[in-house]
Amino acid sequence: MSDLPDLAVVNCSQLVTVAGPGLGIVRDGAMLIRGDRIERAGPRAEIEPLIGPSHEVIDASGRVVLPGFVDAHTHLIFADHRAAEFEQRCAGATYREIAASGGGIRATVRATRAASEDHLVAAGQRHALWMLRSGTTTAEVKSGYGLSLDDELKMLRAIRRLNNAGPLRIVPTFLGAHEIPAELRDRRSDYIDLLVNEMIPRVAAESLAEFCDAFCEDGVFTLEETRRILSAARAHGLKARLHADQLSDCGAAHLAADLKAATADHLEHTGAAGIAALAAAGVQPVLLPGSVFALGLARYPDARAMLDAGLDVVLATDFNPGSSPIASMPLILALACTQMKMTPAEAITAATISAARSLNRERDIGSLEPGKLADFVIYDCADYREIVYWIGAPLVSDVFIGGRNLRIPKS
Repeated sequence: MSDLPDLAVVNCSQLVTVAGPGLGIVRDGAMLIRGDRIERAGPRAEIEPLIGPSHEVIDASGRVVLPGFVDAHTHLIFADHRAAEFEQRCAGATYREIAASGGGIRATVRATRAASEDHLVAAGQRHALWMLRSGTTTAEVKSGYGLSLDDELKMLRAIRRLNNAGPLRIVPTFLGAHEIPAELRDRRSDYIDLLVNEMIPRVAAESLAEFCDAFCEDGVFTLEETRRILSAARAHGLKARLHADQLSDCGAAHLAADLKAATADHLEHTGAAGIAALAAAGVQPVLLPGSVFALGLARYPDARAMLDAGLDVVLATDFNPGSSPIASMPLILALACTQMKMTPAEAITAATISAARSLNRERDIGSLEPGKLADFVIYDCADYREIVYWIGAPLVSDVFIGGRNLRIPKS
């Protein structure tokens, strides 16, 4: 028996259900919630007569109610920060130059290896709070800053503890193929063997991840290496995702299509042929405009071409300490609209139900429909477009996960 009170959410200027067609907007909408699930959603005039004495009434006060955002690509857990590198980029250094000098991913690897599991959990809790304050209620979280068997397991165990502690819902991904560790730079085949023969089997045996990701890019993991890694992961029951074509059109989108991966992420340099391959294979593109913005670059993914090709586009933050220190999904939506010419409705869909589909969670989250988990956010505005339009404004008023108001402090 749930200890949660039954809820009635009323007086919504717009109840944005994302239960197609379009955003499924119910003007002057309302919801009934029993325990942690949505029981009814519709016009206030239909819902209010069903409110009983057992319901706690939540007055949205003429504000927008939206499903919680689903952030389908994050690196939420890591140690330390890389603010010095941010300053270097401001002075003109490139991401590749910083990485070549010992910075970049390897800098975070050194800090994360030195950190305890407890420290990583505490850091993750801080970062999760930032996401919750921005309206995110579910996040995919990758490892990838350990790059050794023990340190990758440490990261994944920290991710599991963070998920168990809540309130942010977490979907774990193993990203041991994030980079070649410095100590094996001249023996990369040894690291591939370690990934395939030891790390992936151990991660699967301990049920520490649902997905396996790999950074397929010139200078990181080749097409052939990525295929071997993800094929091994699939053999152990892990579903495939991959960082694809972020820095060049290296053929990673075609590989994702060939592997029928769940997602291909980044895709800044993917051309028409790669987009067509993804569409033919039904691979979801996860677009990360925050990393383009934070790195001071100009080439964003061709979201318009992907949508026109019928692809089920996803937007995510790519939250990480180097290339996208951005935890705010509303900022990502604004970038998608201003830089990639998505509409606010397309952006919201990409960050809710489409993102939920990419994580195999669409039966439970991503829209406000009867039977789904009551993960929703009340925004201090009357029109859903304001969430994107007021760039950087703190519009989140209340965050509910599983029917429970988190009452998150603003600072």
